[in-house]
Amino acid sequence: MNWRQESVIAKKPKILTDVRFEHAVSFVLSHEGGYSDDPDDDGGKTKFWISKRSYTHVDVDTLTVDEAKNIYKRDFWEPQLYKDIKDVNLATKVFDLEVNMGSNWAHRLVQRALKSTGQDIAEDGVLGPMTLVAINKADLSDLLAALKSEAAGYYRTLATTQPRRAKFLKGWLKRAYA
Repeated sequence: MNWRQESVIAKKPKILTDVRFEHAVSFVLSHEGGYSDDPDDDGGKTKFWISKRSYTHVDVDTLTVDEAKNIYKRDFWEPQLYKDIKDVNLATKVFDLEVNMGSNWAHRLVQRALKSTGQDIAEDGVLGPMTLVAINKADLSDLLAALKSEAAGYYRTLATTQPRRAKFLKGWLKRAYA
């Protein structure tokens, strides 16, 4: 990252970053709910989206909300630099998509949304300095609308190509447009 890119990326004090994370994780938890063990869900036994398949060392049955929040912060929020997205609602949306579909797809969709709003950005699935700069200079309402549309398209394709998971489409679309 060069000095020009750094100057565009918002630097947030820790207390503000924590407030932003709390806002984002509350939004995610409103979609992720409690315990689930649906055979059509690839995650298997899951609580607050934390799956036994991905977190073999975690006792999903007794997982608390605070433990889930710590996992979200450590494994999702902090490594992806969501704190550097100026608008908390956009940071929350990308974070929410990452939790549900993984970082590569969430970041590809934001890059596609950026392209649809006229930004010249590579679609590589990485939320790097160039993507952050593009996000922070984009028109927020256009970018959020495009991102929601991209997410809905992703979920529709998933339901079509994996029919056993089509039963989740209504919930996915609700999440996409939230």
